[in-house]
Amino acid sequence: MSRDAWNRWGEQDERGALNHIGSAQVQSAAGLVRSGTVLTLAQPLSPRTPVPRHRAGIQHFMGRDGGDYAAGARKPGGFQFAEDTVVLPLHIGTHIDALCHAWYDEALYNGFPGSGTRSTGGATRCGIDKMGPIVGRGVLLDIVAQRGGPLPDGTVIGAADLERAAKAAGVTVGTGDIVLIRTGWAEDQARRDMVSFDTEPGLDLEAGLWLAEREIAVLGADNFAVEVVPFAPGTVFPVHQRLIRDFGIPLLEGLVLRDLAAAGQGAFLFAASPLPVVGGTGSPISPIAIL
Repeated sequence: MSRDAWNRWGEQDERGALNHIGSAQVQSAAGLVRSGTVLTLAQPLSPRTPVPRHRAGIQHFMGRDGGDYAAGARKPGGFQFAEDTVVLPLHIGTHIDALCHAWYDEALYNGFPGSGTRSTGGATRCGIDKMGPIVGRGVLLDIVAQRGGPLPDGTVIGAADLERAAKAAGVTVGTGDIVLIRTGWAEDQARRDMVSFDTEPGLDLEAGLWLAEREIAVLGADNFAVEVVPFAPGTVFPVHQRLIRDFGIPLLEGLVLRDLAAAGQGAFLFAASPLPVVGGTGSPISPIAIL
């Protein structure tokens, strides 16, 4: 099977396509800042954040709060405080997939064994703690604008759609780019009573490979899977398998892109940093676009 980026950055590399971003790319991206406007691209997190059936949701509880003092807790020197705890899956809301998240043929990105990912201790290779901060040129490919509205569930986004969206944005997708795809799925879901993770618009494998061949660093979207669901017959998460495992491209899911699209700037400074959970398969993330 194809191993398109294996050993490109050395036999021990665990960062994959993020190696496309160097200091020159960061400096160039900083030059895209015009107004200084900062936009969040993240969903708010709460126990109401939707998750697919096989994942637990967020648990949020207080360890110390105002009720403790109402019940007579001591206030030394008048000092009072509150603190809380959150228990959550690492793949919830706006989150990024580590390179240990998906694989096939028993091998992760760069040939590391899939057997190294266990329930105790997490991933010994390609964990989210190996990813580091992500800063570079963000590129928005607004398929909603191309289609005149949010895409219906199951709509396939092909390579030709990406080319048209890039042309409309006035950008050429290239090495080290952080490419964000707006499908309108999340915006459409907000108008529904129940969120469905069983069908959504997204990229087909051809579109994913089109981006990989342009040496992008990260691929993100405003949907749950980045790729179209249901999958093409005879395949299961083909974009995940090929981009994460073969090209070392992390996937950024659950973005909020409406305000960024409204700003009308196709290329911008992107910044985000995952939680460095040792051996984690992903992380909630709070990306920003600086215009």
